[in-house]
Amino acid sequence: MSAILSTSPILRPMRHEDLDEIMAVEVRAYPYPWTEGIFRDCMRVGYSCWVMNESDLLVGYGVMSMAVGECHVLNLCVRPECQGQGYGRFLLRGLLEQARRHRVETAFLEVRPSNTPAVHLYLSEGFNEVGLRKRYYPAGSSREDALVLAKSLHG
Repeated sequence: MSAILSTSPILRPMRHEDLDEIMAVEVRAYPYPWTEGIFRDCMRVGYSCWVMNESDLLVGYGVMSMAVGECHVLNLCVRPECQGQGYGRFLLRGLLEQARRHRVETAFLEVRPSNTPAVHLYLSEGFNEVGLRKRYYPAGSSREDALVLAKSLHG
């Protein structure tokens, strides 16, 4: 069952001033977090970078590249204590709406098969498995495969 938000968070473009708070969330949310440099590079090259705020709290953020009718959701993160409350769905839908505004036809992303809540979110939002990237993610002393998911943004 998915949670439904009782309020509407605000999505706005990511700013360099957000990076301290983003990094505080990133290192708590992931065992292998992005570095601040990765976020800076994504903003520098013009990726679609967004933060989601609710009552002055940065609840989540997303990074997406867009080119030639496709987008690739590179990072979608919700503050750990706010997960399971519908924020991830709100953020994903906001990113995909941005992609539609740029006439993107297909959205892609990778997800760890072990990240069951994320896999369920993406499948429930109309993504389908289109491939597998072997040994894509770091996982302790080994590597974990990535599911490659895609969704048509027509209609």
